Amino acid sequence: MNDYDRDEAEIEASRAPLLDHLVELRKRLIVCVAAVIAGFALCFAFADPIYQFLLHPFKMAAQIYAASKEGHGGGAGPFDLLFVLTGIKEAPAASGDLRLMFTAPLEFFFTKLKLAGFGAVVLTFPILAWQVYAFVAPGLYKRERHAFLPFLFAAPLLFLLGAALVYFIILPFVLWFSLSQQIMGAGVAVELLPKVSDYLTLVTTLLLAFGLCFQLPVVLTLLGLAGIVNSAMLMKGWRYAVFGVVVVAAIVTPPDPISQLLLATPIVGLYFVSIGCVKLIELRRKKADEAPGTDIVAT
Repeated sequence: MNDYDRDEAEIEASRAPLLDHLVELRKRLIVCVAAVIAGFALCFAFADPIYQFLLHPFKMAAQIYAASKEGHGGGAGPFDLLFVLTGIKEAPAASGDLRLMFTAPLEFFFTKLKLAGFGAVVLTFPILAWQVYAFVAPGLYKRERHAFLPFLFAAPLLFLLGAALVYFIILPFVLWFSLSQQIMGAGVAVELLPKVSDYLTLVTTLLLAFGLCFQLPVVLTLLGLAGIVNSAMLMKGWRYAVFGVVVVAAIVTPPDPISQLLLATPIVGLYFVSIGCVKLIELRRKKADEAPGTDIVAT
């Protein structure tokens, strides 16, 4: 019995009536809902420390901006800020407390609810992804399951890499740029006092934007597995891909070239990594097709 016949026999053995599939779906949904509720409760219980953790980039930007205004050598431009964030220069000492505000009585409460919801999805994503995979896996060929499984680990890892770039680099740049727009002196004070809800919206928007952009290798590799794209096609269109990446970076980042460059550079690098992954898939498929005594279904 060749690989194709074994896969067909395995799928045939896994066939079940529609009612059994609905029961299985209900069980998976119950696990997902329970995980999200537990994650929501946990994140809401620690909403204050989590929000303070998200404020760290703002604190860093405020310290660097204040030091540059006071002439302490903390950096007066974006490149100096980058040197501080990458550890080339020492961060200036904190001066004063960071101030945010809320203008509605329950605004911060609802902000913490949104924070808990966002945190619950991020925290329980591995569980949610595994439940989806466990539900669809019986309907896949064995080779398809083996091919799909690594992406369950690659997707959250790439999302975390994008989130780390936002937290340690992009957010401090965004907030430093915002602070630099203030007007102080001559009897006028135009001061940045962000609302707690607006700050959370900024953070979550950037985290999602960068996290999703970093999924490019996963998306292109899956398309390569499905035979929709190939390495030659991707390599031929690299100029259009770079242009598209630059446009996306200009949309999702503030209007300063450094933050746009900080997003576009890794995404372009990931695009070429994706070409390599698709090429490896093609080489493995060609090798399997040329192997004697096998009947391989392209995935």
